[in-house]
Amino acid sequence: MYGLPFQTEAGVAATVSRALDILPDRIAVFGYAHVPWMKKHQALLPEAELPDAAARFAQRATAEAVILGRGWQAIGLDHYARPDDALARAADEGALRRNFQGYTTDAAPVLLGLGASSIGSLPQGYAQNEPSVPAWRDAVRAGRLPVRRGIALSDDDRLRRAVIERIMCDGAVDLDAVAAAQGADPAALRAAARTLALMAQDGLLAWDGRHIRLTEAGRPFVRNVAAAFDAYLRPQEGRHARAV
Repeated sequence: MYGLPFQTEAGVAATVSRALDILPDRIAVFGYAHVPWMKKHQALLPEAELPDAAARFAQRATAEAVILGRGWQAIGLDHYARPDDALARAADEGALRRNFQGYTTDAAPVLLGLGASSIGSLPQGYAQNEPSVPAWRDAVRAGRLPVRRGIALSDDDRLRRAVIERIMCDGAVDLDAVAAAQGADPAALRAAARTLALMAQDGLLAWDGRHIRLTEAGRPFVRNVAAAFDAYLRPQEGRHARAV
């Protein structure tokens, strides 16, 4: 994890190097999210010592340089695997998938969430269990599904989900091919054109109106590229780089 109070690039490099010494098949590198309004205990951390956006970006780049330099392969966003690992092979073959658990080789269309607060993913939508353990327990004991809420997906939602998954997994997508596989009109995705054009101008991706491919400089911004297809996102004013 990077972005912690008092953390430095040198410290991140040393931590990552020690983690790699045990030769893990896979490793994930995440940025610390400071949300004390949600996680009350985080209020104990000195906010003045949190690295700013530029320092966080540099720490992430340092971690990646160490990992790649030691022979691991970048997988999607913030994940890495040894070249002989199943995730790396799936990435090379264009068969990588992504769900609530992260990157996976499992192509199953259904992911069942078990336990309090868990989220299940279905072709029809999503369902979240009761976040409260007592409420979840009472529902189970009463023989009821302990589901607190659910969201049904429209055809447009499923199309956008498929596009976003390919971007997050492959760093590239053929919009027409994904739309055809979903039985949808690719014109539904054209609203993202202006955002994609700006990103292309900044050198983050190549785009010809149908194919999107992130550049090496754009790979850390894969979330921002995927967000261009999120119909529910209400971004604040500003350039895409501010989200990193």
